[in-house]
Amino acid sequence: MNSQIQLINVSQQFSDQGATVHLFSNLNLVIQQGRSYAITGPSGSGKSSLLMIMAGLEQPHAGRLSYFTSNTIAPLDSLRRSTGFVFQQFHLLPELSALHNVALPLKLRGDKYAEEKAEVWLAKVGLANRMNHKPTTLSGGEQQRVALARALVFEPKYIFADEPTGNLDANSAHDVADLLFSCCEEQNAALVVVTHCQKLARRAQRVFNLEFGHCGVQRDDARRGALC
Repeated sequence: MNSQIQLINVSQQFSDQGATVHLFSNLNLVIQQGRSYAITGPSGSGKSSLLMIMAGLEQPHAGRLSYFTSNTIAPLDSLRRSTGFVFQQFHLLPELSALHNVALPLKLRGDKYAEEKAEVWLAKVGLANRMNHKPTTLSGGEQQRVALARALVFEPKYIFADEPTGNLDANSAHDVADLLFSCCEEQNAALVVVTHCQKLARRAQRVFNLEFGHCGVQRDDARRGALC
């Protein structure tokens, strides 16, 4: 049985120059492995913060996050080990080649086949001939492909992507979106994308709109059996 993430009465806030800013309150959401989701909404509404909470990387001010596998609650550390993250700014290490950037998460886990697996994933994202290039010699689209390969190399159950096409031209954005959806479908992974791009959001099976502290379902295409 596929796993799922549940957010129960989750609220988030932060302090800004002594004032308390409330991002959202009492959100109840379920993210199921194998499905695709988009989170839309205006700047400053808390989309990125919500994404971090879903991934178990940020604590909510109130409420709780639960991770279920085989109908039992699993530790959040287990969720973090099952999560890949794709950032708008790529966050590649400039001193490392594409190959070593992708292999690094596996090496940190002690995987002795890290580089071989990194080679496979770089080939999957179309960078077989750019493996030994450092980020500064790669285009923005190529850097995002490296970041995508790095997120997917350990075959996580969940991929969280924060504006993954925001810094790319139209052609590169389309290619990266295709890769995100197709790779997640291949791996039976959940895909959760924060985006301002309505064209990208429409590719998801379910669209949440976060605005005025609340998260409403903008669209739920339950009839679709594939991620794209």
